[in-house]
Amino acid sequence: MAISHKISSPIFWYFALIAYCAFIFYLSSQTLHIPGPEFLYQDKVFHATAYGLLAFLALRVASSFAEIPNSYLWAWLYGLAYGASDEWHQSFVPGRYADIWDWVADVFGATVVLVTIYILRRRKAILAENLCQ
Repeated sequence: MAISHKISSPIFWYFALIAYCAFIFYLSSQTLHIPGPEFLYQDKVFHATAYGLLAFLALRVASSFAEIPNSYLWAWLYGLAYGASDEWHQSFVPGRYADIWDWVADVFGATVVLVTIYILRRRKAILAENLCQ
């Protein structure tokens, strides 16, 4: 079986999403011992990046199942809910706390990635349509 066939499989993306969620959960379970940010709002950039990737994976999963009518909405809601549950989880970890602004950064990252993918897909479809005419 070719590698490209494995990567296009819905099962691959499903397990990639599960593994990534487990990785986020693991990181959120760790007590922080970071001396300080290297730059202003570094943690928010990390949150936005992490949840942008989570939204991408969720979109790939949702897009591979025909019974999910709006894969973008599903992926966005998944990122929103997982981010909220992650912040709640952190409230129980010694040395960690829940922060609404971390969740806002999570939602922002998911939103930026999903909107970007949507725009790029629309542009690609329009270009393909124009080439066929």
